[in-house]
Amino acid sequence: MKVTGERVASPDAGFNPTWQRHVAAYKLSAPYLDDGRVLDLGCGVGHSFHLLAPRETVGVDINPGALEGQDRETVVADMRRLPFEDRSFSSVLSVQSLEHVPDPSRVVEEVCRVLTDDGVAVIVTPNRLTLGRPDEIIDPYHYVEFDWEELRELCAGSFEQVEVLGIFGSERYMEIFDEERATLDGLLGLDPLRLRRLVPTRAKQRLYDVMLNRHRRDADPRAAAIDADDFELRAVGLEGALDVFAVCRRPRR
Repeated sequence: MKVTGERVASPDAGFNPTWQRHVAAYKLSAPYLDDGRVLDLGCGVGHSFHLLAPRETVGVDINPGALEGQDRETVVADMRRLPFEDRSFSSVLSVQSLEHVPDPSRVVEEVCRVLTDDGVAVIVTPNRLTLGRPDEIIDPYHYVEFDWEELRELCAGSFEQVEVLGIFGSERYMEIFDEERATLDGLLGLDPLRLRRLVPTRAKQRLYDVMLNRHRRDADPRAAAIDADDFELRAVGLEGALDVFAVCRRPRR
């Protein structure tokens, strides 16, 4: 697939740290999921569903091309209107997908609907306090971003029990992350009046993809060395987490 900022499609060149961060989300989610059928929501290219084995997983994405070649059941669907019956899944996992819809509450409501009464949902999304700038959505593919309190509040509307944790990176990952953040701050500093807000979304997406590929086109030995073990879950200091990680139980009917 074409490399864009919309989805993680390849670990090649400088994209490996981001790829491994997504892989880690699956690995860290596995212990929380029920043993039954799992809905992998907004699954993209399906790079890590094998980490949930031996559970049966069903991948859902709105892009048919992303689902091609996956060795499991897949369904093309909008996360806000899932083509499944009530209480169809023992677990639901959403990794880096909630931020891509303008009305994420509809997604959480659908997750609640298709989940069994004793099931569990895990929702992982970037922490807006560390992703770009806390007061501005920089990624033009994102409609909304959350900190840990905002994610908990959103999920609590559909679930009686919500625990929020954070995914944190190792020292060697954070070295790369901080360098990329400094580069972003430098670029944003060229537009102090934030005139970028007036640019049409499509144009911003094209520019974002160009800059992303240019910055990460060369292989970096440090980036190549990152793997899923460079990430861990913590329950404290969530304002500094890379991603916020909600574990949701007891669906509200």
